[in-house]
Amino acid sequence: MDSNDATLEHLPRDECMRLLASVSTGRIVYTRQALPAVELVNFALEEGDIIIRTDASGKLAAATSRAIVAFEVDSVDPVDHTGWSVTAVGESRAVADRQEILRLEQIALHPWAPGKRDHFIRIPPTILNGRRLSAPPAGEARDAHRH
Repeated sequence: MDSNDATLEHLPRDECMRLLASVSTGRIVYTRQALPAVELVNFALEEGDIIIRTDASGKLAAATSRAIVAFEVDSVDPVDHTGWSVTAVGESRAVADRQEILRLEQIALHPWAPGKRDHFIRIPPTILNGRRLSAPPAGEARDAHRH
């Protein structure tokens, strides 16, 4: 497929939220010791916010409390050169309210990493951007190559 035949679509907020909800892993981008850091994490959505469960004494928990972070999810097809990505930006906060922690412990967010993961980070997606790269319909792709 010639990349000139593809279409790039900017996605509205509701489609970005739908796509966020369709996957269980993403990348959090934050600052650690004045340098950018990226970690792959599993997550859940709860009341429209991104929820991450981590180790309370870990670097991620320490570096993301009340920090502006980015969070990215995607799905790509390397054969067809199609896919989508959604990036959220928001202020992270450690969940400290005991009732909220008890509620979050009940959502389907089970840590993948070993060890005690009893610290929750909540990220409201203040800025949300999404893009979808699509292949043109088969007829259009053939017609474009003939010219």
